Amino acid sequence: MIEGLNTAEAQEKLKVFGFNELPSAKPKSIWRIALEVIKEPMFILLISCGVLYILLGDYKEGIILLSAIFVIIFITFYQYQKTEKALEALKKLSSPRALVIRDEKEIRIPGREVVPDDIIILNEGDRIAADAKVLDTINLTVDESLLTGESLAVRKDLCSDISDIHGIVFSGTLVVQGKGFAKVFATGTKTEFGKIGISLQSIDEDETRLQKEMKVLIKNLFLIAIFISIGIIATFYFTRGNFIQALLNGLAAAMSILPEEFPVILTVFLALGAWRLSRKNVLTRKPSAIETLGSATVLCSDKTGTITQNKMEIVTIYDGQEIVLKSVFQEKQNQISNLVVAAHYASRKDAIDPMEQAIYKTHEAIISQKKSEHKLLKEYPLSRELLAMTRVTENVTENSMSVSAKGAPEAIFKLCKMNKEETSKHFLAVQQMADQGYRVIAVANAAHHTGQLPDSQHEFNFSFLGLIGLEDPIRLEVPQAIKECHEAGIQVIMITGDFPATAKSIALSIGLDANKEIITGDELNKMSDKELKLRITNTNIFARVIPEQKLRIVQALKANNEIVAMTGDGVNDAPALKAANIGIAMGNKGTDVAREAASLVLLDDNFASIVSAIRSGRRIFDNLQKAMSYVLSIHIPIIGLTFLPAFFPAIPLLLMPLHIVFMELINDPVCSIAFESEQEEKGIMQRPPRDPNEHFFGKRKIIMSVMQGFLLLAMVLFVYLFSKRQEYPEGEIRAIVFSALLLGNIFIILTNISKTRNVISVITERNPVTIPILLTAIIMLLLIILIPSLRHIFNFEVTNYKHFIPSILGAITILILLETIKYFKNRGLKNKKNLV
Repeated sequence: MIEGLNTAEAQEKLKVFGFNELPSAKPKSIWRIALEVIKEPMFILLISCGVLYILLGDYKEGIILLSAIFVIIFITFYQYQKTEKALEALKKLSSPRALVIRDEKEIRIPGREVVPDDIIILNEGDRIAADAKVLDTINLTVDESLLTGESLAVRKDLCSDISDIHGIVFSGTLVVQGKGFAKVFATGTKTEFGKIGISLQSIDEDETRLQKEMKVLIKNLFLIAIFISIGIIATFYFTRGNFIQALLNGLAAAMSILPEEFPVILTVFLALGAWRLSRKNVLTRKPSAIETLGSATVLCSDKTGTITQNKMEIVTIYDGQEIVLKSVFQEKQNQISNLVVAAHYASRKDAIDPMEQAIYKTHEAIISQKKSEHKLLKEYPLSRELLAMTRVTENVTENSMSVSAKGAPEAIFKLCKMNKEETSKHFLAVQQMADQGYRVIAVANAAHHTGQLPDSQHEFNFSFLGLIGLEDPIRLEVPQAIKECHEAGIQVIMITGDFPATAKSIALSIGLDANKEIITGDELNKMSDKELKLRITNTNIFARVIPEQKLRIVQALKANNEIVAMTGDGVNDAPALKAANIGIAMGNKGTDVAREAASLVLLDDNFASIVSAIRSGRRIFDNLQKAMSYVLSIHIPIIGLTFLPAFFPAIPLLLMPLHIVFMELINDPVCSIAFESEQEEKGIMQRPPRDPNEHFFGKRKIIMSVMQGFLLLAMVLFVYLFSKRQEYPEGEIRAIVFSALLLGNIFIILTNISKTRNVISVITERNPVTIPILLTAIIMLLLIILIPSLRHIFNFEVTNYKHFIPSILGAITILILLETIKYFKNRGLKNKKNLV
């Protein structure tokens, strides 16, 4: 059964397919995290410094340096636990779902919760959750290529014996057509797919492009740090002659160069970002989607259930002669009853589809005579070639057959073999109903008395019964979401299977541009790729489109260098979802295959949630850039204060390894917690999408970050020179310089945490963690300065607390300068926007 298994494909499926018995990697313990932390270059240097101090007899400083490792391990463990909780919540949401019958009710549960003896209902597009015996089937066809390697789908029959694979459906395979009921007999590792899974227990998530870039950057910086440190050690030794001090200074230089916060920031931001999106009903299946969200320029959305509420209601009926409104359905019962009954028999029993549910409700409401029991004999499913379905049922009581069809009006007209005059007459009614924004379907029936049923529904002699107009109200929040998209420079394209008139009516009600073109599916088929590429720039509605055509729409938009977000829910939507820059699958009505092909899953199928995700994606990316920029800024003065004593013998050692470790203990939580939890910038949805080709760190951003770093370094050196001129002791100068560096660091955080709000707003407005973290840093600094034993450990002296005033004034000066630059920058951007 598993000879043709593609292992790579199986691995990919196992990433999202949940087995309650499948062994998985155990959560990392604090000891495992400790081993990983100690392997990092930064901590290798830290351990080296601690051991060196102990060998030199400076036990206190050595022990403190080594103890700092445990503090950092604890912080890392806390961040990991927070990240793991977010990822675990996402895994539960991303597990394929199963529709089961329990307590005589249909309920949808995660695939991992299916147990033996469950009755599972199989619909087109479902990923099967367990090995099961087929109990009932209607054209049930399953793709088993994941297990067998065979590309052809397999038709399933009733199960006569467990050894008969034609009556068994297997976990992990995909329903591509029809419907069925099956009884579960194996789950988890006891299934055919689960047996394969045992050998694939440890599966790592793919790194994003940004993570790979950062990993290369850290590696290169590590190599640079080694060469620079060797140079500093040599320079320090030749200028001062003290090898041990030279070695300590070299190790401190290496520690100052390495921005080891980068991988921590990326891990925490992407994991918590995905968790935050899930709270907005958007599940992130691929972390790279978070990076791409802020770049989206075009949003292609289905109409039904996304823009509308997916709550169909029959509001008008055309009986072939006149249009009957819902208010008079009971009065016109005799006139419309044949049409309603035929539509009912052409629909599946216990249907999930809202349109068929609406037909059932109307049938129950207006057909007063006793309902007869009908048994399904054959179903002719809807296809690409004919957008209509026919069901042949038998009246068990009267022993007679009924042939009923419903579908797109043009398809039913074709089945009824109408002439041009009849088609034109009835099409006027279609147009009139479509202009009101109603979804229009046609209904027909045929007589059949022989036992042998034809192979095609075209062979029946159908009679046209009329049209049904269904209303699907738009979601109340959609017009505002469309407006936000327009303000954010995102073009919205609505894709629907409805008539152009229906689509246009809906588009006007939600705020889409009425002056743009409408392209139908038939027109799309006749266009060349070049013509579509040109016309799509002035199109915001695609009507009468089938799922397979979505791929061409995506390709045409991408050919115009657009960053495309595309929604979809069916099996045939999967190619378009995969081709789009951001594939968005529906969580409620979406099939499992669509969910697996997508980057995001919309848990509530709501268009407004997509826009909310774009807003959140921009916020996450903004905060990520701010955190990275801050790291770059703060490493400049640390590097400078470490390098200068090597080249200028008159300057004493201002920063020692312990001081750098203390700074790292502030930087890590600030970057990974404070910046991550910061609220969105003002006007975040009033700016154009981010250019995807723009470097994460463009020249302008690097220059700004480096400038801030040198500004802080210049301030600290000015404080040093002032203290030196006053002839303070070396230990006190070191304490004053360190205080200036730490306070300047805090003010840089406060000014960088928001690009659009001033420091007063940052302090007073919502960010639950920034102020506590910064207050903790200030309190720790005060304790080090005030408590003699701590001063001794840090090699500080204090003769007069007034000597620290230059540190405070220097830090305040930095804050004023950076806030002034921010003010004029924002003012310039505002004036530029007003001019535009």
